[in-house]
Amino acid sequence: MYLGIDIGTSSVKAVVMNDDDRPIAAASVPLVLSLPRPLWCEQVPEDWWQAVVDSLDALAAKAPAAMEAVRSIGLSGQMLGVTLLDATDTAIRPALLWNDGRAAAECTDLHARFEAFADIVGCRAMPGFSAPKLLWLGRHEPDALARARRILLTKDYVRLRLTGDAVSDRADASATLLMETVRGDWHDGILAACGIDRTRLPRLVDSTTVSGTLRSPLARRWRMPAGTPVAGGGGDNMCAGVGVGAVQPGTAYISLGTSGVYFVANNRFVPAHRGGMHTHRHAVPGLFCQHAVVLSAGSALAWIAGLLGRDIGGLIAELDARELSPDTTPVFTPYLAGERTPHDNPLLTGTFSRLTHMTGPLHLVQAVLEGVAMAMADGHAALTGAGARIDRVFLTGGGARSALWTRLIAATIGRPLHLVADQRSGPAIGAARLARAAIGGPLIAPAANQASVAVIPVDARLAEQLDRKRSLFHGHLRVTAT
Repeated sequence: MYLGIDIGTSSVKAVVMNDDDRPIAAASVPLVLSLPRPLWCEQVPEDWWQAVVDSLDALAAKAPAAMEAVRSIGLSGQMLGVTLLDATDTAIRPALLWNDGRAAAECTDLHARFEAFADIVGCRAMPGFSAPKLLWLGRHEPDALARARRILLTKDYVRLRLTGDAVSDRADASATLLMETVRGDWHDGILAACGIDRTRLPRLVDSTTVSGTLRSPLARRWRMPAGTPVAGGGGDNMCAGVGVGAVQPGTAYISLGTSGVYFVANNRFVPAHRGGMHTHRHAVPGLFCQHAVVLSAGSALAWIAGLLGRDIGGLIAELDARELSPDTTPVFTPYLAGERTPHDNPLLTGTFSRLTHMTGPLHLVQAVLEGVAMAMADGHAALTGAGARIDRVFLTGGGARSALWTRLIAATIGRPLHLVADQRSGPAIGAARLARAAIGGPLIAPAANQASVAVIPVDARLAEQLDRKRSLFHGHLRVTAT
């Protein structure tokens, strides 16, 4: 057995997988976001750890035999975050997350300092990434940054608690924009520009190598073998790629989670110079990955459900049973937290337009699904316009359970979508596969069924309706002054 742990934005998921890549047991614990100011998004690192502990306690209680058979552990986590720890490894302040938009000015400063910034790291500096946020901390909270003895990504904070070792993998670390991506090592010039040095950063390993071993008291608590190896792992986007099978050049996936991710595996390093895209190292040795990201996908659906006082599952079931014509629904731009691809603008805001007396709650909800689908189509256009080869697209994430949403996305990008069997555990399964590879096993089991459970075709009529609507969608972008 192999254990994969994914520290996401909305929850921690832990999965025990067998040698045929079949999930045997799983547990999940929710997480909460803090939005203390406009553009800010934070979480308390201790909450990540407590959710991991609660998840593994649950697995040890309900599947003790599976936990006793675990031979290695893999870690996946939300990317780009900044966690500052003091000399006792206590968090100095809440972690700044991937969708935090406060550091726009610092992005401009990094580009002025490094003319070839994108060629070094893989993309332009954008507010959610680690490097500009560190520069922001140095300017606005200098005491906090000065006290920091370790600076870690989300999953690497959990690794520190699991093993006592401060380590990161080169895939997740490449997305901090602090690393020379092709060389696979920290870039001292960028570190200095951000006011730090490599002594405060973790040691780097590959995703498929052992980074440390589980502490003995934790192994006993969770009924796992003493000295269980912990693999390098990867960022959640890279681990999801491994989990769904996007491990060959030209394979891609779209994930409908808190954000919407369009990920393409590539055997070449193609730095992104525009369009809010980014290129990093894949967790698969020798591969890179190109990303387009819509910052508000599932979070936009959660937002409208909260405004309506309705349960998300109930709304989706009602819409799936009674699909409305896009000709009757409003236009929604899903920029509730700004947008990354293709606008690279943290100040974009969400809008509803084309409202009438006939507009009801379900019209608003479907408009949100359509808006996210059209934003994903913008990401598809940005990737293909940059020369990304896309042969096959998998679909995963919690939003993939909506039949309507899957049809909307297939229609907007003009490609059939291959729906994977487990839409919610892709990153955790990918982490478990990396754990197996770290101790000499195959990345993907030969017996594993890589076929999708369903293919969502392109509905030509729906595609035509949404194509007409996209001109209105693009015409209703709004930028706020603050």
